Amino acid sequence: MLMRITLHIFLTIVLLTGCSNNDVAIYKDEPVELLYNRALAQLQSGTYGPAAAAFLEVERQHPYSDWATKAQLMAAFCYYQSNKYDDAILSLERFIQIHPTNSNVPYAYYLKAISYYEQISDVGRDQQMTRLALKSLKEIIVRFPNSKYARDAILKIDLAQDHLAGKEMEIGRYYEKKGYYLAAINRYKQVITQFQTTTHVPEALHRLTESYLAIGLKEQANKMASVLGHNFPGSDWYVDSFKIVKGKTFLEDKKKKYWYWPFD
Repeated sequence: MLMRITLHIFLTIVLLTGCSNNDVAIYKDEPVELLYNRALAQLQSGTYGPAAAAFLEVERQHPYSDWATKAQLMAAFCYYQSNKYDDAILSLERFIQIHPTNSNVPYAYYLKAISYYEQISDVGRDQQMTRLALKSLKEIIVRFPNSKYARDAILKIDLAQDHLAGKEMEIGRYYEKKGYYLAAINRYKQVITQFQTTTHVPEALHRLTESYLAIGLKEQANKMASVLGHNFPGSDWYVDSFKIVKGKTFLEDKKKKYWYWPFD
């Protein structure tokens, strides 16, 4: 009996020793250039998941090298390319925190903003990602105002704001259709005060004209229509506002002139 126990212990030790030796063989350190180029080859072949893992292996085996710093950013890029936006954002935030003075930090901020921006959904859904994208894009302009990333951020901010304005308009139209005119008015006001440069402002002014008339505030309706006519005289929304405020239609020759009228 004692011999069997002794033999069992001996075999267990041999097996564990064998596993340990195999582990060492699998995880032995490799030259950093070899690891990095292997990861880069996977990235270039479009296998982004394995490429991200390979770049992380560079950092694991050579954590204090310049290659590790590059690999951190490249791993984030691989996550972005494979639409793993949450992983990309976490990796980029870590890179920014660890390397705040690195020359690639502006790019890290930009890629983080784009990772939010590309998750913007249609106006019928929650716009949290749009708000996060706006916040990140504005941060780029503040931190790196003269960079090429700031120039692109400005364009994307306009698009993101237009998206948020579209959401406000959708909600406003819903309230107006249901007869909740005060709630609708508040939404339309948000558009003309918070998103003044968006494409939704002319319609918002027209809807305000409609809503004010619906609750009997003709003076306010005239004011909104006047602002619409002054700023967007060629807009179809201006034509529609004139019709409902005056209670009559344009003559055909006046329709073509896009003229502005002083309200009574």
